Amino acid sequence: MRWTSRVRFLFLAPAVVWVLLFTIFPLGYSLFIAFNKIDQATQVERVKEPVLDEAGQPVLDSKGQPRTKNVVVRNTVTTTEFVGLTNFKRLFTDPQLHEAIKVTLVFVLVAVPIELCLGFLIALLFNRPLMGRSTLRAIMILPIFATPIAMGYSFFTIFYEEGGPLAFTGIPWLSNPNWALFSVALVDIWQWTPFCFLVFLAALQGVPDELLEAARIDGASGPDILFRVLLPLLQPTIIIVLLLRIAEAVKLFDIPFALTGGGPGTATQSYSFLAFRTGLRFFDLGYASAMAYGLLAVVMVVVLLFFRRLRQSYG
Repeated sequence: MRWTSRVRFLFLAPAVVWVLLFTIFPLGYSLFIAFNKIDQATQVERVKEPVLDEAGQPVLDSKGQPRTKNVVVRNTVTTTEFVGLTNFKRLFTDPQLHEAIKVTLVFVLVAVPIELCLGFLIALLFNRPLMGRSTLRAIMILPIFATPIAMGYSFFTIFYEEGGPLAFTGIPWLSNPNWALFSVALVDIWQWTPFCFLVFLAALQGVPDELLEAARIDGASGPDILFRVLLPLLQPTIIIVLLLRIAEAVKLFDIPFALTGGGPGTATQSYSFLAFRTGLRFFDLGYASAMAYGLLAVVMVVVLLFFRRLRQSYG
C-alpha cells in the first residue's frame, strides 16, 4: 500500500517540477525584480595572453620568453538595488505607458466584440443542415492553429502598400497610425473568430431541439427565439468566451511585433510590446516587471468581476 502511494507521487513529480520551474519560480523572481532596480554595465579591460602556435604551444621571442598579445575582455556586471514601490509608482506617471494602455484598450474594444459577433453568426449558420458541413467546419478552424508571428509576417506581405494583394485599394494599411491599428485588429479577428465560432457552435448544439420546437409552436419568430431563448441560455458561454478573449487580447504582442514593429511611431505599441521593449531592449527590468504585474492585476480584477456576475445570475 505504501509502495502504491509512493508510485502515485512519483507520477505526479514531473508535473510538480514543471509548475515549480516554469510558473512559480518565474512569478516569484519577477516579483522580486519589480521591487529592485537592475543595472547592467559592461566592463572592458585589456589582458595579455600568450601567443600559441598551431600545436597549441607558446611561441617564444628572440630572448626565449613567451610572446604575448593584448586581448580586450568584456564582462557584464549586474547590480541590484532595492527601490521598494518606485517602479510601481512610475506606472501612474509614465506618458508612454498611458499611450500603450490607450492602444491596447482600443484594440480590445474593436477586435473582441467583432470576434464574438462574427463567431456567433457563423455558428448560427453552421447549426443547421449544410452540404459538406464537416469539411467547412474543419476549414473554418484552421486559423486557430497558425503561429501569430508567422501570421504577422504573412499579413505584412498582404498589406504591403507597394505591390501587395491589397495595394490596389490605395489604403495606407501600415503607414497610417489609425489604419495600422485596424490592420492589427483585422489579423487578430481572422485568427480568433474561429475559436469563438467553435465554442458557440458546441453550445448551440447542446440546446435541446424540444425547447426550440416548443417556442415555434407558441408562435415565436426567428428573432424572438434568438433573443429570448438562445441568448439567455448561452449567456454563461458568452461570458466565458468574452473573458478568455479579453484576457488574451490585452496581452497583444506577437502580431504588432511581426506586422508593424509597434509603428508607425507608437501607434500599435501595445502594453505587452512596451513591457518587452522596456525590459529586453532598454534593460529596465525592474520597471518592466512592475508593468507585467500591473497588467496581471487588471486582468484578475476583470475576471473576478465577470465571475461574480456569473455567480449572481446562475448561483
